[in-house]
Amino acid sequence: MRLSQLIEGLDIRCTAQGADLSQIRICDMTEDSRTAVPGSFFIARAGTKEDGCKFIEPAIECGCVAILSDHEDIELPPRSKVVVLVADDVKHIGAILAERFYGNPSKSLIIAGVTGTNGKTTITHLAHQLIESAGIRCGLIGTVEIDDGRQVARASMTTPPAVELSRTLATMVEHDCKALVMEVSSHAMDQARVGALKFDACAFTNLTGDHLDYHQTIEHYANSKSKLFGLLKDDGIAIINVDDSSAPQMIDAAPPGVQVFRCSIQDSASCFVHIEDETIDGMSIKLTTPMGTIHSRVAFIGRYNAMNILQAVLIAMRVMSKIGINSADQLKLITKSLPALKLPSGRLEKCQSIDDDLVVMIDFAHTDDALASSLGAIKAVLPMNSQIWCVFGCGGDRDKTKRPRMGQVVSSIADHVVITSDNPRTEPPNRIIDEIRSGIESADRTRVHVQPDRSKAIEHAILHAAPNDVVLISGKGHETEQILPDGAGGVRVIHFDDREHAKLALRQRRLRLSTTQNAHTNEAQES
Repeated sequence: MRLSQLIEGLDIRCTAQGADLSQIRICDMTEDSRTAVPGSFFIARAGTKEDGCKFIEPAIECGCVAILSDHEDIELPPRSKVVVLVADDVKHIGAILAERFYGNPSKSLIIAGVTGTNGKTTITHLAHQLIESAGIRCGLIGTVEIDDGRQVARASMTTPPAVELSRTLATMVEHDCKALVMEVSSHAMDQARVGALKFDACAFTNLTGDHLDYHQTIEHYANSKSKLFGLLKDDGIAIINVDDSSAPQMIDAAPPGVQVFRCSIQDSASCFVHIEDETIDGMSIKLTTPMGTIHSRVAFIGRYNAMNILQAVLIAMRVMSKIGINSADQLKLITKSLPALKLPSGRLEKCQSIDDDLVVMIDFAHTDDALASSLGAIKAVLPMNSQIWCVFGCGGDRDKTKRPRMGQVVSSIADHVVITSDNPRTEPPNRIIDEIRSGIESADRTRVHVQPDRSKAIEHAILHAAPNDVVLISGKGHETEQILPDGAGGVRVIHFDDREHAKLALRQRRLRLSTTQNAHTNEAQES
């Protein structure tokens, strides 16, 4: 693509007077100087830690021919022929340029975005399954993985940067995807990563204290979330959890005339879900939607998951409507698909075998609200005379305000608390643990066990739990690495999968149980 075509009509200034932009061919776009190649267009935007302008010279050395920045006075190497373009809002303009460069792939997709503190991953995964079950090829972008229609790859962040995002959307279109469901983080909105997209449906899950290390205030955090609804198409829909106090702000952010689907666990909203019965193995639900009522059994638990299902169903219905599937067929397709739905990796994921005498669950919950929801879901179906063990920690170099709140929540619901390390990063693990413990009442501390070594903490809970107890290992979920301090102000990364360590401890528990049973058998025979 010629540079003149790429920037046509945009509020971009060229610092090189008389440059013929129609003669400059752009063959690649990047925000990372390390990936620049001859013919690259380098977007030098400010990041959270570094300013992209620091990497202009390396990008030029790699062959980039044009640079976008918000600085007028960039010094180029002598005799450099690189064109410098200037924009006041590099983040937003960069997103528009990425879409143009990759052929505006978003215009060929029915796009649904999900934002909120908790539930984004579950809703997008459930919606993706429902849409695919209807025979519609659908892309997926989120915290756990990216499905671009060609392959499923592990995700490195919740919402990719703009250039990577448009490149991925282009791959989806190339591989016949008709729809996309994606998680949209507050960071992504603040950094305009999705600023060039228009959405057919946007869902809001909830808003609780998180990421205040980045946003500083809950107001800024909420404002960033609400921006997503301003990107709805005129005929788009807003799917809002009105049980959350931030719902009005999200509704107000949507363009006038956008249809709002108000979702609730109560029957006072236009769309609601009712849990008819529930056991540790699943729940029966009734969904009331604009297309009709659905009764189904699903293989997971929790009021919050009931809401997740409702919002996922509404997203799937919107996609089906855009494809041209009528209401009656939508109901049939969704009713057929619901019992087979699976939660994403690390979301109340059971990891014990049929030979084990207790239940072990791995969960990603890493905020006080998410922990309260997960523990509350377990408590609602807990077998009589059984108890809950919760193994958890808090991430280092992240929002510190939630640490005491998490300690308070877990100690108020779980019968046994094991505080350990999550990803301490550069912080001393014991300091993080002390901040968690500060939120626990003195009378409750007798039920608290502290073990900074996460492997030993998991082992302690599983080996000490009684038969029929439930052990919740929370905080890391699908993650397979742990980030620890290296002792020199940096970090070291090790392989760590909660599921693997839980299975090792369960094996050890079975061996102990088998040894005890054999000893009892021998005693009985001798007597």
